[in-house]
Amino acid sequence: MSLSGALSNALSGLNAASRSSQVTASNLSNATTPGYGRREVELGANGLGSHGGVTVLGTTRHMNPGLLSEVRLASAARAGSDETAKFHDRLESLIGLPSDPASLGAKITRFESALVEAASRPDLTERLGAVLQSAEDLASGFKQVSDGIQSMRGEADRKIASDVDSLNTLLSQVRDINRQITVSTVNGRDSSALEDQRQVMIDSIAEIVPVKETKRELGAVALFTSGGAILLDGTAARVEFSATNMTAPHMTQAGGELSGLSINGRQVATDAEGGPMHGGRLGALFEFRDEIAPKIQTRVDATARDLVERFESAGLDATRTAGDPGLFTDGGAAFAPGDETGLSGRLALNDAVVPENGGALWRLRDGLGAADPGPVGNGTLLRDMASALSEGRTPASGAFGPGKLSAAGLQSGLLDQISNDRNASELEQSFAAARFDSANSQLLAEGVDSDQEMQRLMEIEQAYAANARLLQTVGEMFDALIRI
Repeated sequence: MSLSGALSNALSGLNAASRSSQVTASNLSNATTPGYGRREVELGANGLGSHGGVTVLGTTRHMNPGLLSEVRLASAARAGSDETAKFHDRLESLIGLPSDPASLGAKITRFESALVEAASRPDLTERLGAVLQSAEDLASGFKQVSDGIQSMRGEADRKIASDVDSLNTLLSQVRDINRQITVSTVNGRDSSALEDQRQVMIDSIAEIVPVKETKRELGAVALFTSGGAILLDGTAARVEFSATNMTAPHMTQAGGELSGLSINGRQVATDAEGGPMHGGRLGALFEFRDEIAPKIQTRVDATARDLVERFESAGLDATRTAGDPGLFTDGGAAFAPGDETGLSGRLALNDAVVPENGGALWRLRDGLGAADPGPVGNGTLLRDMASALSEGRTPASGAFGPGKLSAAGLQSGLLDQISNDRNASELEQSFAAARFDSANSQLLAEGVDSDQEMQRLMEIEQAYAANARLLQTVGEMFDALIRI
Protein backbone atom coordinates (compact mmCIF):
# COMPACT_ATOMS: atom_id res chain seq x y z
CA MET A 1 0.00 0.00 0.00
CA SER A 2 1.31 3.47 -0.91
CA LEU A 3 1.79 6.19 1.63
CA SER A 4 -1.06 8.14 0.06
CA GLY A 5 -3.30 5.06 0.47
CA ALA A 6 -2.33 4.77 4.11
CA LEU A 7 -3.04 8.46 4.56
CA SER A 8 -6.46 8.07 2.94
CA ASN A 9 -7.28 5.12 5.18
CA ALA A 10 -6.30 7.04 8.30
CA LEU A 11 -8.40 10.04 7.29
CA SER A 12 -11.43 7.83 6.57
CA GLY A 13 -10.96 6.18 9.95
CA LEU A 14 -10.86 9.56 11.68
CA ASN A 15 -14.00 10.63 9.84
CA ALA A 16 -15.82 7.43 10.84
CA ALA A 17 -14.72 7.77 14.46
CA SER A 18 -15.77 11.41 14.54
CA ARG A 19 -19.20 10.59 13.12
CA SER A 20 -19.60 7.67 15.53
CA SER A 21 -18.68 9.81 18.54
CA GLN A 22 -21.22 12.41 17.45
CA VAL A 23 -23.99 9.81 17.24
CA THR A 24 -22.99 8.19 20.54
CA ALA A 25 -22.99 11.57 22.28
CA SER A 26 -26.45 12.21 20.85
CA ASN A 27 -27.64 8.87 22.23
CA LEU A 28 -26.30 9.66 25.69
CA SER A 29 -27.75 13.16 25.84
CA ASN A 30 -31.18 11.94 24.68
CA ALA A 31 -31.37 8.83 26.83
CA THR A 32 -34.54 10.11 28.53
CA THR A 33 -35.97 12.18 25.67
CA PRO A 34 -39.51 11.03 24.75
CA GLY A 35 -39.73 9.59 21.25
CA TYR A 36 -35.98 9.37 20.77
CA GLY A 37 -34.81 6.30 18.86
CA ARG A 38 -31.29 5.02 19.48
CA ARG A 39 -28.95 5.76 16.56
CA GLU A 40 -26.17 3.63 15.19
CA VAL A 41 -23.64 4.56 12.51
CA GLU A 42 -23.48 2.06 9.67
CA LEU A 43 -19.92 1.60 8.38
CA GLY A 44 -18.62 -0.19 5.30
CA ALA A 45 -15.34 -0.83 3.52
CA ASN A 46 -14.49 1.36 0.54
CA GLY A 47 -14.93 -0.60 -2.67
CA LEU A 48 -12.73 -1.26 -5.69
CA GLY A 49 -10.99 1.65 -7.32
CA SER A 50 -10.07 3.25 -4.02
CA HIS A 51 -7.22 2.96 -1.57
CA GLY A 52 -9.51 1.09 0.85
CA GLY A 53 -10.43 2.46 4.23
CA VAL A 54 -13.87 2.87 5.77
CA THR A 55 -16.90 4.82 4.65
CA VAL A 56 -19.96 6.00 6.57
CA LEU A 57 -22.97 4.40 4.91
CA GLY A 58 -25.50 6.28 7.02
CA THR A 59 -27.22 6.41 10.38
CA THR A 60 -29.82 3.84 11.43
CA ARG A 61 -32.57 4.69 13.92
CA HIS A 62 -33.57 1.71 16.06
CA MET A 63 -37.14 1.33 17.34
CA ASN A 64 -39.04 -1.90 17.97
CA PRO A 65 -42.30 -1.44 16.00
CA GLY A 66 -44.10 -4.28 17.76
CA LEU A 67 -43.37 -2.94 21.24
CA LEU A 68 -44.12 0.62 20.15
CA SER A 69 -47.52 -0.49 18.86
CA GLU A 70 -48.30 -2.24 22.14
CA VAL A 71 -47.26 0.84 24.14
CA ARG A 72 -49.58 3.01 22.08
CA LEU A 73 -52.55 0.69 22.47
CA ALA A 74 -51.84 0.49 26.21
CA SER A 75 -51.55 4.29 26.34
CA ALA A 76 -54.99 4.64 24.75
CA ALA A 77 -56.51 2.18 27.21
CA ARG A 78 -54.87 3.97 30.14
CA ALA A 79 -56.06 7.41 29.02
CA GLY A 80 -59.61 6.12 28.54
CA SER A 81 -59.75 4.29 31.86
CA ASP A 82 -58.32 7.32 33.70
CA GLU A 83 -61.09 9.52 32.31
CA THR A 84 -63.82 7.00 33.15
CA ALA A 85 -62.52 6.41 36.69
CA LYS A 86 -62.41 10.15 37.42
CA PHE A 87 -66.01 10.60 36.29
CA HIS A 88 -67.20 7.63 38.36
CA ASP A 89 -65.44 8.99 41.43
CA ARG A 90 -67.14 12.35 40.96
CA LEU A 91 -70.53 10.68 40.52
CA GLU A 92 -70.13 8.88 43.83
CA SER A 93 -69.13 12.14 45.53
CA LEU A 94 -72.16 13.82 43.98
CA ILE A 95 -74.55 11.32 45.58
CA GLY A 96 -72.49 11.37 48.76
CA LEU A 97 -71.41 8.64 51.15
CA PRO A 98 -73.61 7.87 54.19
CA SER A 99 -71.11 9.61 56.49
CA ASP A 100 -71.44 12.85 54.52
CA PRO A 101 -74.09 15.14 56.08
CA ALA A 102 -74.65 16.72 52.65
CA SER A 103 -75.34 13.36 50.98
CA LEU A 104 -78.70 12.45 49.50
CA GLY A 105 -79.04 9.62 52.01
CA ALA A 106 -78.42 11.95 54.96
CA LYS A 107 -81.07 14.36 53.67
CA ILE A 108 -83.64 11.57 53.42
CA THR A 109 -82.81 10.52 56.98
CA ARG A 110 -83.16 14.09 58.28
CA PHE A 111 -86.49 14.49 56.51
CA GLU A 112 -87.82 11.27 58.03
CA SER A 113 -86.56 12.27 61.49
CA ALA A 114 -88.21 15.69 61.16
CA LEU A 115 -91.54 14.03 60.33
CA VAL A 116 -91.28 11.72 63.35
CA GLU A 117 -90.41 14.61 65.67
CA ALA A 118 -93.21 16.78 64.30
CA ALA A 119 -95.69 13.92 64.71
CA SER A 120 -94.83 13.77 68.42
CA ARG A 121 -95.58 17.51 68.86
CA PRO A 122 -97.68 18.63 65.87
CA ASP A 123 -98.64 21.80 67.70
CA LEU A 124 -95.10 23.20 67.56
CA THR A 125 -94.64 25.48 64.57
CA GLU A 126 -90.86 25.16 64.71
CA ARG A 127 -91.13 21.39 64.22
CA LEU A 128 -93.39 21.88 61.21
CA GLY A 129 -90.82 24.38 59.97
CA ALA A 130 -88.11 21.74 60.38
CA VAL A 131 -90.17 19.36 58.21
CA LEU A 132 -90.48 22.03 55.53
CA GLN A 133 -86.77 22.86 55.68
CA SER A 134 -85.66 19.22 55.48
CA ALA A 135 -88.10 18.55 52.62
CA GLU A 136 -86.77 21.55 50.71
CA ASP A 137 -83.21 20.38 51.36
CA LEU A 138 -84.11 16.96 49.99
CA ALA A 139 -85.69 18.38 46.83
CA SER A 140 -82.68 20.67 46.44
CA GLY A 141 -80.37 17.68 46.92
CA PHE A 142 -81.99 15.83 44.03
CA LYS A 143 -81.66 18.92 41.85
CA GLN A 144 -77.99 19.31 42.75
CA VAL A 145 -77.34 15.69 41.77
CA SER A 146 -79.19 16.08 38.48
CA ASP A 147 -77.46 19.38 37.70
CA GLY A 148 -74.11 17.83 38.60
CA ILE A 149 -74.64 14.91 36.21
CA GLN A 150 -75.58 17.26 33.38
CA SER A 151 -72.63 19.49 34.19
CA MET A 152 -70.31 16.50 33.84
CA ARG A 153 -71.97 15.56 30.55
CA GLY A 154 -71.33 19.11 29.35
CA GLU A 155 -67.73 18.88 30.50
CA ALA A 156 -67.32 15.61 28.58
CA ASP A 157 -68.83 17.28 25.50
CA ARG A 158 -66.32 20.14 25.71
CA LYS A 159 -63.43 17.72 26.20
CA ILE A 160 -64.55 15.83 23.10
CA ALA A 161 -64.41 19.06 21.11
CA SER A 162 -60.93 19.81 22.48
CA ASP A 163 -59.65 16.30 21.69
CA VAL A 164 -61.08 16.46 18.16
CA ASP A 165 -59.29 19.78 17.57
CA SER A 166 -56.05 18.32 18.92
CA LEU A 167 -56.47 15.19 16.80
CA ASN A 168 -56.93 17.20 13.59
CA THR A 169 -53.90 19.35 14.39
CA LEU A 170 -51.70 16.34 15.15
CA LEU A 171 -52.79 14.50 12.01
CA SER A 172 -51.91 17.54 9.90
CA GLN A 173 -48.51 17.78 11.60
CA VAL A 174 -47.77 14.08 11.03
CA ARG A 175 -48.77 14.49 7.36
CA ASP A 176 -46.34 17.41 7.01
CA ILE A 177 -43.51 15.51 8.70
CA ASN A 178 -44.22 12.54 6.43
CA ARG A 179 -43.54 14.80 3.46
CA GLN A 180 -40.34 16.16 5.01
CA ILE A 181 -39.09 12.63 5.72
CA THR A 182 -39.86 11.60 2.15
CA VAL A 183 -37.85 14.55 0.80
CA SER A 184 -34.94 13.72 3.13
CA THR A 185 -34.99 10.08 2.08
CA VAL A 186 -35.01 10.93 -1.62
CA ASN A 187 -32.06 13.31 -1.13
CA GLY A 188 -30.12 10.84 1.00
CA ARG A 189 -30.26 12.92 4.16
CA ASP A 190 -30.67 11.56 7.69
CA SER A 191 -34.32 11.81 8.80
CA SER A 192 -33.92 10.40 12.32
CA ALA A 193 -34.72 13.69 14.06
CA LEU A 194 -37.91 14.05 12.01
CA GLU A 195 -38.88 10.48 12.87
CA ASP A 196 -38.43 11.30 16.57
CA GLN A 197 -40.80 14.26 16.21
CA ARG A 198 -43.30 12.12 14.35
CA GLN A 199 -43.21 9.44 17.02
CA VAL A 200 -43.98 11.98 19.76
CA MET A 201 -46.94 13.28 17.75
CA ILE A 202 -48.30 9.81 17.07
CA ASP A 203 -47.87 8.96 20.76
CA SER A 204 -50.08 11.97 21.56
CA ILE A 205 -52.66 10.78 19.03
CA ALA A 206 -52.59 7.36 20.71
CA GLU A 207 -53.91 8.86 23.95
CA ILE A 208 -56.93 10.23 22.11
CA VAL A 209 -57.69 7.17 19.96
CA PRO A 210 -56.00 3.74 19.78
CA VAL A 211 -53.78 4.03 16.71
CA LYS A 212 -51.81 1.59 14.58
CA GLU A 213 -48.92 2.66 12.37
CA THR A 214 -48.19 1.14 8.96
CA LYS A 215 -45.07 1.93 6.93
CA ARG A 216 -45.38 3.43 3.48
CA GLU A 217 -42.79 4.23 0.79
CA LEU A 218 -39.85 6.55 1.39
CA GLY A 219 -40.19 6.66 5.16
CA ALA A 220 -43.82 7.81 5.35
CA VAL A 221 -46.39 6.11 7.59
CA ALA A 222 -50.15 5.59 7.53
CA LEU A 223 -52.30 5.67 10.66
CA PHE A 224 -55.42 3.64 11.41
CA THR A 225 -57.46 3.22 14.56
CA SER A 226 -57.74 -0.26 16.01
CA GLY A 227 -61.41 -0.07 15.00
CA GLY A 228 -60.50 0.38 11.33
CA ALA A 229 -60.92 4.13 10.77
CA ILE A 230 -58.35 5.67 8.40
CA LEU A 231 -56.73 8.67 10.06
CA LEU A 232 -53.81 9.26 7.73
CA ASP A 233 -52.77 7.64 4.48
CA GLY A 234 -51.11 10.21 2.28
CA THR A 235 -53.68 12.80 3.29
CA ALA A 236 -54.97 13.48 6.81
CA ALA A 237 -58.58 12.68 7.67
CA ARG A 238 -60.81 15.51 8.85
CA VAL A 239 -62.61 14.64 12.09
CA GLU A 240 -65.62 16.83 12.92
CA PHE A 241 -67.66 17.42 16.06
CA SER A 242 -69.95 20.24 17.19
CA ALA A 243 -69.82 21.18 20.87
CA THR A 244 -73.02 21.92 22.79
CA ASN A 245 -73.35 24.95 25.05
CA MET A 246 -75.30 23.02 27.69
CA THR A 247 -76.78 19.57 28.23
CA ALA A 248 -80.10 18.47 29.69
CA PRO A 249 -81.37 15.01 30.69
CA HIS A 250 -83.53 14.63 27.57
CA MET A 251 -80.67 15.46 25.18
CA THR A 252 -79.18 12.50 23.31
CA GLN A 253 -77.07 11.90 20.24
CA ALA A 254 -79.77 9.63 18.80
CA GLY A 255 -82.33 12.40 19.19
CA GLY A 256 -80.09 14.89 17.42
CA GLU A 257 -79.63 17.25 20.37
CA LEU A 258 -75.99 16.20 20.88
CA SER A 259 -73.33 15.94 18.21
CA GLY A 260 -71.88 12.71 16.96
CA LEU A 261 -68.56 12.24 15.19
CA SER A 262 -67.79 12.30 11.48
CA ILE A 263 -64.65 11.48 9.50
CA ASN A 264 -64.31 13.24 6.17
CA GLY A 265 -68.00 14.09 6.32
CA ARG A 266 -69.12 10.53 7.03
CA GLN A 267 -70.87 9.84 10.33
CA VAL A 268 -69.25 7.11 12.44
CA ALA A 269 -70.54 5.22 15.46
CA THR A 270 -69.28 6.39 18.85
CA ASP A 271 -70.69 3.64 21.08
CA ALA A 272 -68.51 1.31 23.10
CA GLU A 273 -69.51 -1.75 21.09
CA GLY A 274 -68.88 -0.88 17.44
CA GLY A 275 -67.36 2.59 17.36
CA PRO A 276 -64.16 2.75 15.25
CA MET A 277 -62.78 5.50 17.51
CA HIS A 278 -63.45 3.69 20.78
CA GLY A 279 -60.67 2.62 23.12
CA GLY A 280 -58.90 5.84 24.06
CA ARG A 281 -59.81 9.05 25.84
CA LEU A 282 -62.15 10.20 23.07
CA GLY A 283 -64.16 6.98 23.22
CA ALA A 284 -64.33 7.16 27.02
CA LEU A 285 -65.71 10.71 26.84
CA PHE A 286 -68.42 9.67 24.39
CA GLU A 287 -69.25 6.65 26.55
CA PHE A 288 -69.66 8.83 29.62
CA ARG A 289 -71.71 11.51 27.87
CA ASP A 290 -74.00 9.12 25.99
CA GLU A 291 -74.15 5.96 28.12
CA ILE A 292 -72.80 6.16 31.68
CA ALA A 293 -74.19 9.56 32.72
CA PRO A 294 -77.67 8.98 31.19
CA LYS A 295 -77.86 5.63 32.98
CA ILE A 296 -77.11 7.29 36.33
CA GLN A 297 -79.54 10.10 35.53
CA THR A 298 -82.24 7.49 34.90
CA ARG A 299 -81.58 5.88 38.28
CA VAL A 300 -81.64 9.23 40.09
CA ASP A 301 -84.89 10.15 38.32
CA ALA A 302 -86.35 6.78 39.32
CA THR A 303 -85.42 7.48 42.95
CA ALA A 304 -87.07 10.91 42.73
CA ARG A 305 -90.16 9.32 41.17
CA ASP A 306 -90.39 6.86 44.03
CA LEU A 307 -90.28 9.76 46.50
CA VAL A 308 -93.00 11.68 44.65
CA GLU A 309 -95.28 8.66 44.37
CA ARG A 310 -94.97 7.84 48.07
CA PHE A 311 -96.67 11.17 48.84
CA GLU A 312 -99.20 10.85 46.03
CA SER A 313 -100.45 7.48 47.30
CA ALA A 314 -104.21 7.22 47.56
CA GLY A 315 -105.41 7.40 51.16
CA LEU A 316 -102.34 9.17 52.53
CA ASP A 317 -103.92 12.64 52.54
CA ALA A 318 -107.73 12.68 52.50
CA THR A 319 -107.78 16.41 51.71
CA ARG A 320 -105.90 15.99 48.44
CA THR A 321 -108.03 15.62 45.32
CA ALA A 322 -107.11 12.73 43.03
CA GLY A 323 -104.80 13.97 40.27
CA ASP A 324 -103.48 16.86 42.33
CA PRO A 325 -99.79 16.93 43.27
CA GLY A 326 -98.61 15.58 46.59
CA LEU A 327 -96.01 17.04 48.91
CA PHE A 328 -93.30 16.67 46.24
CA THR A 329 -94.20 17.89 42.77
CA ASP A 330 -92.87 17.88 39.23
CA GLY A 331 -92.12 21.58 38.99
CA GLY A 332 -95.36 22.38 40.82
CA ALA A 333 -97.53 19.91 38.90
CA ALA A 334 -98.57 16.34 39.57
CA PHE A 335 -96.13 13.74 38.27
CA ALA A 336 -96.93 12.04 34.95
CA PRO A 337 -95.14 8.68 34.42
CA GLY A 338 -94.26 9.64 30.86
CA ASP A 339 -92.28 12.64 32.10
CA GLU A 340 -89.83 10.81 34.33
CA THR A 341 -86.71 11.91 32.43
CA GLY A 342 -85.13 14.79 34.32
CA LEU A 343 -87.65 14.63 37.19
CA SER A 344 -84.93 14.87 39.83
CA GLY A 345 -83.93 18.28 38.48
CA ARG A 346 -87.53 19.56 38.57
CA LEU A 347 -88.45 18.28 42.03
CA ALA A 348 -90.15 20.98 44.11
CA LEU A 349 -92.36 21.24 47.19
CA ASN A 350 -96.07 21.84 46.86
CA ASP A 351 -96.75 25.57 47.18
CA ALA A 352 -99.58 24.74 49.58
CA VAL A 353 -97.04 24.21 52.40
CA VAL A 354 -94.58 26.98 51.50
CA PRO A 355 -95.49 30.27 53.24
CA GLU A 356 -93.38 32.32 50.80
CA ASN A 357 -95.53 30.98 47.95
CA GLY A 358 -98.88 31.61 49.62
CA GLY A 359 -99.05 28.31 51.50
CA ALA A 360 -99.10 27.50 55.21
CA LEU A 361 -97.03 25.25 57.48
CA TRP A 362 -100.14 23.85 59.18
CA ARG A 363 -101.08 22.03 55.94
CA LEU A 364 -98.18 19.67 56.64
CA ARG A 365 -100.22 18.59 59.67
CA ASP A 366 -103.79 19.04 58.42
CA GLY A 367 -103.53 18.17 54.71
CA LEU A 368 -102.54 19.84 51.45
CA GLY A 369 -106.14 20.54 50.51
CA ALA A 370 -107.28 21.75 53.94
CA ALA A 371 -109.04 25.11 53.84
CA ASP A 372 -108.57 25.85 57.54
CA PRO A 373 -106.28 24.65 60.32
CA GLY A 374 -107.42 21.51 62.14
CA PRO A 375 -106.73 20.32 65.68
CA VAL A 376 -103.17 21.28 66.54
CA GLY A 377 -102.58 18.02 68.41
CA ASN A 378 -103.45 15.75 65.48
CA GLY A 379 -100.21 14.19 64.25
CA THR A 380 -101.81 11.40 62.21
CA LEU A 381 -100.85 12.74 58.77
CA LEU A 382 -97.29 13.44 59.87
CA ARG A 383 -96.95 9.88 61.19
CA ASP A 384 -98.45 8.51 57.98
CA MET A 385 -95.97 10.51 55.90
CA ALA A 386 -93.09 9.14 57.99
CA SER A 387 -94.49 5.65 57.45
CA ALA A 388 -94.76 6.32 53.71
CA LEU A 389 -91.02 7.02 53.66
CA SER A 390 -90.10 3.89 55.60
CA GLU A 391 -92.57 1.61 53.83
CA GLY A 392 -91.11 -1.01 51.51
CA ARG A 393 -92.19 -0.39 47.89
CA THR A 394 -91.16 -1.95 44.60
CA PRO A 395 -89.63 0.84 42.48
CA ALA A 396 -91.61 1.52 39.33
CA SER A 397 -88.45 2.11 37.29
CA GLY A 398 -84.68 2.31 37.51
CA ALA A 399 -83.71 -1.39 37.37
CA PHE A 400 -83.28 -1.67 41.14
CA GLY A 401 -84.52 -5.24 41.20
CA PRO A 402 -87.79 -6.83 42.28
CA GLY A 403 -87.44 -6.32 46.06
CA LYS A 404 -89.36 -3.81 48.15
CA LEU A 405 -87.36 -0.91 49.50
CA SER A 406 -87.87 2.08 51.77
CA ALA A 407 -86.97 5.53 50.47
CA ALA A 408 -83.66 5.36 52.34
CA GLY A 409 -83.10 1.81 51.12
CA LEU A 410 -83.69 2.84 47.53
CA GLN A 411 -81.19 5.68 47.83
CA SER A 412 -78.72 3.25 49.38
CA GLY A 413 -79.27 0.93 46.42
CA LEU A 414 -78.57 3.83 44.07
CA LEU A 415 -75.32 4.58 45.89
CA ASP A 416 -74.35 0.89 45.86
CA GLN A 417 -74.77 0.73 42.10
CA ILE A 418 -72.66 3.84 41.60
CA SER A 419 -70.00 2.61 44.05
CA ASN A 420 -69.84 -0.75 42.27
CA ASP A 421 -69.36 1.05 38.96
CA ARG A 422 -66.60 3.14 40.52
CA ASN A 423 -64.84 0.06 41.89
CA ALA A 424 -65.02 -1.63 38.49
CA SER A 425 -63.64 1.46 36.76
CA GLU A 426 -60.76 1.70 39.23
CA LEU A 427 -59.87 -1.96 38.67
CA GLU A 428 -59.85 -1.31 34.93
CA GLN A 429 -57.72 1.78 35.53
CA SER A 430 -55.19 -0.22 37.57
CA PHE A 431 -55.01 -2.94 34.93
CA ALA A 432 -54.54 -0.40 32.13
CA ALA A 433 -51.80 1.39 34.08
CA ALA A 434 -49.97 -1.88 34.77
CA ARG A 435 -50.24 -2.89 31.11
CA PHE A 436 -48.81 0.45 29.98
CA ASP A 437 -45.99 0.42 32.54
CA SER A 438 -44.98 -3.10 31.51
CA ALA A 439 -44.99 -2.37 27.78
CA ASN A 440 -43.23 0.97 28.22
CA SER A 441 -40.53 -0.59 30.40
CA GLN A 442 -39.80 -3.14 27.70
CA LEU A 443 -39.61 -0.41 25.07
CA LEU A 444 -37.27 1.68 27.22
CA ALA A 445 -35.08 -1.38 27.82
CA GLU A 446 -34.48 -1.55 24.07
CA GLY A 447 -33.67 2.15 23.91
CA VAL A 448 -30.47 3.92 24.87
CA ASP A 449 -28.32 1.96 27.34
CA SER A 450 -25.94 4.49 28.88
CA ASP A 451 -23.44 1.83 29.98
CA GLN A 452 -23.23 0.35 26.50
CA GLU A 453 -22.93 3.78 24.93
CA MET A 454 -20.05 4.69 27.27
CA GLN A 455 -18.31 1.44 26.37
CA ARG A 456 -18.87 2.22 22.71
CA LEU A 457 -17.43 5.71 23.25
CA MET A 458 -14.24 4.20 24.69
CA GLU A 459 -13.91 1.95 21.64
CA ILE A 460 -14.38 4.97 19.36
CA GLU A 461 -11.73 6.85 21.33
CA GLN A 462 -9.27 4.00 20.83
CA ALA A 463 -10.05 3.81 17.11
CA TYR A 464 -9.64 7.56 16.77
CA ALA A 465 -6.31 7.47 18.60
CA ALA A 466 -5.07 4.62 16.41
CA ASN A 467 -5.98 6.41 13.20
CA ALA A 468 -4.49 9.65 14.50
CA ARG A 469 -1.26 7.75 15.31
CA LEU A 470 -1.27 6.25 11.82
CA LEU A 471 -1.74 9.70 10.33
CA GLN A 472 1.18 10.98 12.40
CA THR A 473 3.41 8.09 11.31
CA VAL A 474 2.60 8.59 7.64
CA GLY A 475 3.37 12.27 8.06
CA GLU A 476 6.75 11.44 9.57
CA MET A 477 7.47 9.09 6.65
CA PHE A 478 6.63 11.85 4.17
CA ASP A 479 8.94 14.19 6.07
CA ALA A 480 11.72 11.62 5.85
CA LEU A 481 11.30 11.37 2.08
CA ILE A 482 11.38 15.13 1.73
CA ARG A 483 14.64 15.33 3.69
CA ILE A 484 16.42 12.89 1.37
